[in-house]
Amino acid sequence: MTSLNRSISFKHRAAQISSPRLSRKNCISWLFRALIVIGSSISFLLATGCGYLYVLPNLTHAFQDHDYRFPTSKKCDMYDGNWVVEENSSYYPLYNASDCPFVEQGFNCLVNGRVDQDYLKWRWKPKDCNVPRFNVGLVLEMLRDKRVVFVGDSMSRTQWESLICLLMTGVEDKTSVYEVNGNVITKQIRFLGVRFGEFNFTIEFYRSVFLVQHNWTPENVPRIVRSTLRLDKLDDISEEWIDSDVLIFNSGQWWVPGKIFGTGCYFQVGRSLQLGMSITTAFRTALQTWASWVDSTINPEKTRVFFRTFEPSHWRNLTLRQCNVTKLPLLEIEGKDIISPYSDIVLDVVKNMMVPVTVVHITPMSASRSDAHVGTWSDRPSLSDCSHWCLPGLPDIWNEILLSYLLDFNEPD
Repeated sequence: MTSLNRSISFKHRAAQISSPRLSRKNCISWLFRALIVIGSSISFLLATGCGYLYVLPNLTHAFQDHDYRFPTSKKCDMYDGNWVVEENSSYYPLYNASDCPFVEQGFNCLVNGRVDQDYLKWRWKPKDCNVPRFNVGLVLEMLRDKRVVFVGDSMSRTQWESLICLLMTGVEDKTSVYEVNGNVITKQIRFLGVRFGEFNFTIEFYRSVFLVQHNWTPENVPRIVRSTLRLDKLDDISEEWIDSDVLIFNSGQWWVPGKIFGTGCYFQVGRSLQLGMSITTAFRTALQTWASWVDSTINPEKTRVFFRTFEPSHWRNLTLRQCNVTKLPLLEIEGKDIISPYSDIVLDVVKNMMVPVTVVHITPMSASRSDAHVGTWSDRPSLSDCSHWCLPGLPDIWNEILLSYLLDFNEPD
């Protein structure tokens, strides 16, 4: 019995302890499994790290693109902001005017002797968003097969020149960009059109400083009347503006006593001469005529309509042609420069229209930019100019804002 118990006890312990060879196999198996787990963990960490390094920049780029393409959110007032120095010193200016044959010599301030370039380094910063960075490739593709039309005064022509120069920076073959009639850019020509052959679109300008008809020497009127503005009839070239894809209007610089009453020009509605009508009342009447024409003529499914508001001048003494070009933007702005009756009338008329019109309200933001005017750096340095703007310069910012609306408009819902 004793030997039987010992035998059972021995067998039981032998089963528990096992042999040294069996224990070594189990140890190797355990180590192998552990190595697999460790290796898998390391592989996972490496894959995660590499994925992070790859995905993060692309996510950042995606968010930047998103911000670029949707700057005109209803949550953001594009015109409530401040001028700040652009941190990226290589971003502005966006082009070299000497490389753009469509800039008038009088606006190329750097070539005309302006030494300081601080006026080129300011960026408009809305409080709740950013004006998107100019992406020439994106804009060129957006405008492919399109027709863009500017209508207005010389300020409109300056913005037209600015947009062409911006877009030319993305065109390899510069000879594929040309004025359709071979015209040199001057202020006397009523129509100018530049074609981008590679992308099959045109950027056009129609000179119409009042937007309504200007008629010379009507019959049976007082001697002081040399011409009239027909406030009830849109400019006789208005048929040329139809069927455009983008239509940008501007008016205001000519609606002043010197350029109207001082030249013997008075207002007319129908056959009635309105000698006592004020300029602001006449401007509102003309804008209502313009609004009726847009509502009855423009197809909003095809054409996106804009109206850019009045641009402030910075004359110290306009009569003596004394200019006030500063080195930096103004810190304090007078109320008359921020609040323009012309801009207010545009905003009031547009809100009652049937065809959607986007107002590019640049009046307040431009009021502080007394540093950006042509001054004496024009092709006629003996005449100061505190109405027009240097190129490159402030009109480029207007176009960046304009393009932000167009990019947002062309996004699929």
